[in-house]
Amino acid sequence: MLHLFHQAGFPAGIAHCNFGLRGEESEGDEQFVRDLSSRCGFPFYSKRFDVKSFAKNTGISTQMAARELRYEWFEEIRAANNYIYIATAHHANDSLETTLLNLTRGTGILGLHGISGINNYLLRPLLLATKEQILAYAHENKLQWREDRSNDSDDYKRNLIRHKVVPVLKQLNPSLEKTFNQTSAKLRSADRLLAKMLDDWSADVVVKADDQILISKEKLSAEREPAYRLWHILQDYDFAYAQVVKVIEGLNGHSGKFFQSASHTLLIDRQNLIVKKTEASDFDVEIQIEENQQEVEFVGQFISILKKRRNANDDLIKSRSSVSINYDKLIFPLMIRRWRVGDMFQPLGMNGQRKKLSDLFIDLKMDQFAKKNALVLLNGDGEVIWVVGVRLDERYKVQEWTTFTLQVTVG
Repeated sequence: MLHLFHQAGFPAGIAHCNFGLRGEESEGDEQFVRDLSSRCGFPFYSKRFDVKSFAKNTGISTQMAARELRYEWFEEIRAANNYIYIATAHHANDSLETTLLNLTRGTGILGLHGISGINNYLLRPLLLATKEQILAYAHENKLQWREDRSNDSDDYKRNLIRHKVVPVLKQLNPSLEKTFNQTSAKLRSADRLLAKMLDDWSADVVVKADDQILISKEKLSAEREPAYRLWHILQDYDFAYAQVVKVIEGLNGHSGKFFQSASHTLLIDRQNLIVKKTEASDFDVEIQIEENQQEVEFVGQFISILKKRRNANDDLIKSRSSVSINYDKLIFPLMIRRWRVGDMFQPLGMNGQRKKLSDLFIDLKMDQFAKKNALVLLNGDGEVIWVVGVRLDERYKVQEWTTFTLQVTVG
């Protein structure tokens, strides 16, 4: 892409992120780009990032952390130096891999588009070219390049798709990238048409009043595919599709049920769904869990509860989203709420030593958002059983003599 810009006489600056994840190779990459920029007469910008610390503090993967850091920095450069666009060298294979990744995670039409060619200030001019075509161009023009060795490892999901899945698909269709680009264009067009239709429909269903929005239950219920229609409205307020399905299921039930996302609260009222920004007072909500309950919803998360006879693997569960608890020590009803200043427990692995949750969060270097939204599961006597997704209390771990366990899963 740099060669094309230089040949065309486009004025540009070159930005390089050094994440320091590959030691000397990372340093070599930076020097290579610096020299290339100098030969082309382009301004060069570089920055070093502590991506591992950022990933740990935000609770996201290293790849996602690197993406957030670089795009934020790219925008800083663009704005500070009066550049019009940010251009990245994503190609057709990158877009295909992104779509396949999205399919494995679950996605809507938007996730099937692949990578957008233009999005506000962001351009991807090479999307119509395959990796094979780009390499052929590089050979033809005697261009040098460097390979990121981490691309060879199947430890990353994207690489696994690139090395294992795509070759099989290309056996079925040797023109896979071309076909995918054509399909992506159709899906983008269909999505634009659908969004316009849903925007027009929403204008007749949604009323904005003061600090809240009202969604007519009657008009929503009268339509086909009400869940998808409602999701079109609520995704701007951080609600997940799974929550929207639960809202639709509750439309004909008793009013008063509410759902929460990370930023907003939805109340099923008599005639309307009422959505408003979550206020500080809403953080005092407490949800009880009865002994026979199998699922509750809190703060935009569904929590499943399963009582079962202990087996040898129960004390091996290490997932942040799931925990096995010694059922014999539970007093119902249990309660789930956000943590409060002064909450204490005995963290697993600390030999019964008591610790304030606030101190635990500091030790774990949790960011402000994560701390603000941290949940605790309480026993009927008020003791903290589990700091959800963080740490179990020592007193409630599964022991050899435990008869039954309670498996609690957040997701």
